[in-house]
Amino acid sequence: MAIIRLEFERHNFCLLKRSFLLLKLIAVIFAMLLFCEFLIYYLVILQCNWPEMKTAAHDGKQESPEPVLKAMFLADTHLLGEVRGHWLDKLRREWQMERAFQTALWLLQPEVVFILGDVFDEGKWSSAQAWEDDVERFQKMFRHPRHVQLKVVAGNHDIGFHYQMSTYKIKRFEKVFNPGRLFSWKGINFVMVNSIALEGDGCTICSEAEAELIEISHKLNCSREGPRPNPCGDGQPLPASAPVLLQHYPLYRRSDANCSGEDAAPPGEKDVPFKERYDVLSREASQKLLWWLQPRLVLSGHTHSACEVLHGAGVLELSVPSFSWRNRNNPSFIMGSMTSREYALAKCHLPFEDTVLTIYCGAAAFLVVLILVHCGLLASPFVSGWKLLRKFKTV
Repeated sequence: MAIIRLEFERHNFCLLKRSFLLLKLIAVIFAMLLFCEFLIYYLVILQCNWPEMKTAAHDGKQESPEPVLKAMFLADTHLLGEVRGHWLDKLRREWQMERAFQTALWLLQPEVVFILGDVFDEGKWSSAQAWEDDVERFQKMFRHPRHVQLKVVAGNHDIGFHYQMSTYKIKRFEKVFNPGRLFSWKGINFVMVNSIALEGDGCTICSEAEAELIEISHKLNCSREGPRPNPCGDGQPLPASAPVLLQHYPLYRRSDANCSGEDAAPPGEKDVPFKERYDVLSREASQKLLWWLQPRLVLSGHTHSACEVLHGAGVLELSVPSFSWRNRNNPSFIMGSMTSREYALAKCHLPFEDTVLTIYCGAAAFLVVLILVHCGLLASPFVSGWKLLRKFKTV
C-alpha cells in the first residue's frame, strides 16, 4: 500500500512539475508577444512630442496667437498585393504599420494625416477584385476617428509610372481617396500634386494636370495680392499664405549624396545618380512647381530614405522615409506644427525591426534553457549558484 501511495505521489509530483513548466512557458510567450506586438509601440512613440514654434505665432492685427495645426506625414506604406505578397510577409508588415499608426493616433492626436504616395504595392497592375481587397485592408489598418482627416497623394505603385498610368487607374484611386488638389485648414494651404503626371510630354493626363496646377497657382497668387474688392472673382478666397507642397516624387536633385542622418540612404546608394522622371521629377517640372506655387515647404516620399534639400530661394524639401519595415529597418514619420506663417517639424521613429527580432531571439533562448533545465540536461543556475556559495563558505 505504501509503495502504491509513493508511486501515486511521485506521479502527481511529475504532473505538477510539468504543469509548472507549461505555465512558465506560457507566461514567457505571453509577455514576449505583449511587449513586442503592443507595448513597444507605446514605449517608443511616447518619446515623440509635437515641435514648438521657434517664434510666437501672432496675427499682425491681433495679439491672440494663430491656431496651430497638428499634421502627421508618412509615406510608402506599400501594402503587399496578391502577386508579390507572401501571407506571412503581409501579416508581419501590415500588423507593424497598423499598430504604429493606431498608437500614434491615440498618443499624439493629430488633426490631419497625409500619406505621400505608394499606399499600395501592386495598384499599378492589380485587378478590380484585388484592388478592392487591398483597399479594404488599408481602411482597416488606417482607420481613424471622424475628426481626423486622412489625405493621400498618388504614387507610382498606386497608378503606375507614366507609361502605365491611365485615366481608369487615376479614377479608381480618386474614388477611394479625396481627389481634391487644394486643401486649406486653419489658414494653411496644402497643394497635393499627382507628380506621376508631370512627365512634360503633352499627354492628355499630363496636360490636364498642368492646367489644374496653373489654375491653383492663379488662386494662390490672387490670395496674396491683398485686400481689395473681389480680387479673385466668385467663391471663397484662399488664405493669404504660401502653400505646403505634397507629392510622391521628390523635386529634382542629383542624388542623396548630401543627405545625412541615421535614416538617410545607405552609403552604397548615396552617390548613385537619380534618373529624372523615375527617381525624381525632371528639372523642368521641378522649376515649374516652384514657380507656379511658390511653396514655403515641400514634403515628398518615393526614395524610402530621409533627406533635407534647399531649393531656389531657400525652400526646404523633406523626403519622408518609408513607414514600413519591408523597406527599412528604422521607419519613421514626420510631425508638423503649422500656422499660416510658421512651421516646425520633428521626426518620430518607430521601433526598429532588428530590436524586435533580437527580443524574440532572446526569449526563445530563454525558453530553451527552461526546457533543458526541466529535463535535467542543464543544471539550474540557482542550484549551480547555491553549490558555488556553499563551496566558498566551506573554504
